[in-house]
Amino acid sequence: MDRNQIIGIVLICAILFGTWFFTRKSPEEIAAERRKYDSLVRVQKQLETEKAAKQNQAKNKDVIFAKDSVITDSVRDKRLIDQYGTFYRTATGTKQSYTLENQYIRLKIANQGGQISSVELKNHKTYDKKPLLLFEGEKNRFALNFFVQNRNIETNLLFFKPTTSDTIFEVKDGKKVLTLRLFAAENKYLEYEYSLEPNSYIVGFKMKLVGLETEIAQNTNSLDLIWEAEMPALEKGRDWEMQATTLYYKFFEDEVDYLSETATEEKEHLPTKIKWVAYKHQFFASILIADNFISKADVQIRNSENPKNLKHCYTHASLPFAATSNIEYPFKFYFGPNHYKTLQSFDLDLQEIIPLGWGIFGWVNRFAVIPLFNFLGSFISNFGIIILIMTLIIKIVLSPLTYRSFLSAAKMRVLKPQVDEIHAKIPKEKAMERQQAVMAMYRKAGVNPLGGCIPSLLQMPILIALFRFFPASIELRQQSFLWAEDLSSFDSIFNLPFRIPLYGDHVSLFALLMGIAIYFSTLLTAGQSNDSTSQMPGMKFMMYYMMPIMMVVWFNSYSSGLSYYYFLSNALSIVQIFIVRRMIDEESILEQLKANSAKKKVATKSKFQQRLEEMAKKTRL
Repeated sequence: MDRNQIIGIVLICAILFGTWFFTRKSPEEIAAERRKYDSLVRVQKQLETEKAAKQNQAKNKDVIFAKDSVITDSVRDKRLIDQYGTFYRTATGTKQSYTLENQYIRLKIANQGGQISSVELKNHKTYDKKPLLLFEGEKNRFALNFFVQNRNIETNLLFFKPTTSDTIFEVKDGKKVLTLRLFAAENKYLEYEYSLEPNSYIVGFKMKLVGLETEIAQNTNSLDLIWEAEMPALEKGRDWEMQATTLYYKFFEDEVDYLSETATEEKEHLPTKIKWVAYKHQFFASILIADNFISKADVQIRNSENPKNLKHCYTHASLPFAATSNIEYPFKFYFGPNHYKTLQSFDLDLQEIIPLGWGIFGWVNRFAVIPLFNFLGSFISNFGIIILIMTLIIKIVLSPLTYRSFLSAAKMRVLKPQVDEIHAKIPKEKAMERQQAVMAMYRKAGVNPLGGCIPSLLQMPILIALFRFFPASIELRQQSFLWAEDLSSFDSIFNLPFRIPLYGDHVSLFALLMGIAIYFSTLLTAGQSNDSTSQMPGMKFMMYYMMPIMMVVWFNSYSSGLSYYYFLSNALSIVQIFIVRRMIDEESILEQLKANSAKKKVATKSKFQQRLEEMAKKTRL
């Protein structure tokens, strides 16, 4: 083996080691992947456990209720007692549902489990004009779990009985009230009470344990509350709706948090008590609110196995238990739209489930955009016109900043010949000296090179805030304008026979118009400024061509209301450019800058400079 071979082997080893070293994962990345893997394993185990439990339940029922003449009633009762203890009489029954409704919502409450089996919002429809159901089906569960005589009682499997037999619900203080009871004995029962006021999205819900202190295991200090629901697809744009559907929760007297909108996530043993849990769609929500608090909770979200649904939400909460004769757990449900003012009116931070953006972007939406939008909506019914007027108002408010930006660009443009002279005198190799000379010239003329950037940066929070506002605004849902059927979803003038990655399977006209407006706006804005991109062809191609194309691709499946707003904003910017061009006299600007430079040359020394010089002279003496 000669020297060249040895060097080659050493270099190969060095390259392999360097590749491993620089591409290896950090401990934090490894830990994150391990947590994700563990979460997926737990989800898979839970699915397998649920499947096995259902199979066992079905098997047990088949055995218990087999229509075999050999199995007598006494044998059947014994088997039920072995499985359900004192609640064995509630293990059998005929499935029924009771309807509780007002002007806004219609609830179906099943006698098996005493749980809400479906919720319909009567004043809303799905994108295909079907009744809007927040949830329904067998995979939805609301159950209280506890141990009786060493037997695990799951209330969703047992049959409740209404306390009234004629009208089913009662009317108390103007509310419709439905009371269901799960009996262990005559004076021992679990009671669910549902109440519904007129013109309200709130459903009152109380759980009462009466006389069960002797039945529930003595070492019990908490009861398990299980709430899980399948989130059906309700909107036109499934991809965007998937990203907007997740689980929110509020810590007791603290902030609001949420689970991942794009992946399976589970949080076990939330660190503090919680006030409410929300299963949030893009525009609607089902929220369980505790009058007091929930002591402990595990929450989880994963993609649904059913293609008709979006996500599966799961909450396992703990309710404090003490062995007294009567225990009451007061709750309420909110089933309704994610409307900012409606949610805010409850003073429970429910409005935080609307993703308006963090920090300054959320402030802009809460204190400027939403009030303006609501004000215009109070006397204008066409939301396309509202967006147009809102765009005009925003442009007028920002016009001083826009003018300053154009004025700064004009100053930079008239000074370009002097900049070119400096570049001609100082070679490229002395880049630092070039930069210093140009900056010195700008200072003498009284020009800030960043003067055109600062106004644009000040406008960015508004642009980003509106980017979050339009897709989350329920006011735009199913509101048509021109060719757009729904301003909250994408508009389509042509459906493609295939799907293009990132772009989609349709053509959005508002997105195309927005791209064209961005192109001309960028072209004219660059013409207004000192066009440094002429020396950077790659940057010029990116600004003029790639950016508009990327925006069209990106916004093709976004809210058409948002594309419409950006189209209007850029179209108005083009109009502003032509107006400002007439307002700005570049010759006058050049004369002013020359006068500024002359003043700088003959400027007298400041008193501070004079004192420094005097101190320096005394020091030398």
